[in-house]
Amino acid sequence: MKKIFLLLIAAAFVLQSCIINSEIVYHKDASSTSVTDIDMREFISEMKAMTPDSLQQKKEFGEMDKLPTVWTSLLDIQKQDGKQETKDPDSIRLMKKIFMKSNKENNEPAGLSLKLEHFTQTDYQMLSNYNKKEKLPLDQNIFNNWDGKTLTINTENFNLKNIEETLRSKTSKDEVQKVEGMITMFFKSIGTTLKFENKIKSITGKHDWLKQIDNHTIKIDYNLKTMYDKEAKFKNSDKKIVIVTE
Repeated sequence: MKKIFLLLIAAAFVLQSCIINSEIVYHKDASSTSVTDIDMREFISEMKAMTPDSLQQKKEFGEMDKLPTVWTSLLDIQKQDGKQETKDPDSIRLMKKIFMKSNKENNEPAGLSLKLEHFTQTDYQMLSNYNKKEKLPLDQNIFNNWDGKTLTINTENFNLKNIEETLRSKTSKDEVQKVEGMITMFFKSIGTTLKFENKIKSITGKHDWLKQIDNHTIKIDYNLKTMYDKEAKFKNSDKKIVIVTE
């Protein structure tokens, strides 16, 4: 499993080759479901062009190819690998609600997807601790507070914290500094769509990266250049945005 997450980071190392799109659906019962799609087609194509003979031998791609092409829980993936790393009942319950799958195009690897299904605030609190060890490529916005009617967004979550932490845990200090200095070049685009089962009644607070699409949808488009420019000036950059639904 850890080898697969390393591959996600490796995909970002080819110039502007990685596209990450996330969608978070906010349910009436105060839970939410998030799906993150990582498009690696350009990365894989570039790797084939550079090393066509060795690509088939790369163990990381072999690990990725072992992933099912339908949604499968992390717990079942571990069982398929012939091991179960945890005996903790809370961790097992959480792993039953986290799903992964590989995506293919013309029978060739195209990327990976991660889903968190009907997570509650308690689940997210547990996930935060779980992720300190596993380093899943999570969208930070999943940790915003949702009570079934009101979503409070902390705009400090508009970042790549989880990807950066994964880099720090898997590379030397010098390499991490080099990577972080070039991170704006690694991603073609990153965006998050927020969808609500009930209509949006009001929005308090503004941010340049956030806009309302329709009565049920909010879109966040990250400006990576601005994200890493400490002197960047925003027209709107409220720390909190409160979305109230009917």
